Amino acid sequence: MENPEFEKSKAFIIVEILEYIPNSVVIKTIIKKTTGNVSAVSFDSGESLIGRTSPFDTFIQVIEGKAEIIIDDKTSLLATGQAVIIPAHSRNTITANERFKMLSTIIKSGYEDVS
Repeated sequence: MENPEFEKSKAFIIVEILEYIPNSVVIKTIIKKTTGNVSAVSFDSGESLIGRTSPFDTFIQVIEGKAEIIIDDKTSLLATGQAVIIPAHSRNTITANERFKMLSTIIKSGYEDVS
């Protein structure tokens, strides 16, 4: 299902469509399809998404601020413009030591056996 809030073929500034809300993680879906989705996410300082897993690879790109991402007990600190791929089935935690915004992209296709 498409998100009616975002008009196709019309430019927008991703960091401006998402605000920070005190003591919250805000997720705004930009595109949602059966084959995957793209979401913009804001984290207030001190907030986390803890112990998550996905059956698909997840591409995370920090678009404002800094994030701490732990993938299978290995910690990465990402700043604006940096990205990481969280492998499918990996336990992960995303933490805001300071507030930040990120894009999360999950592609559900491509796991078929391709020869």
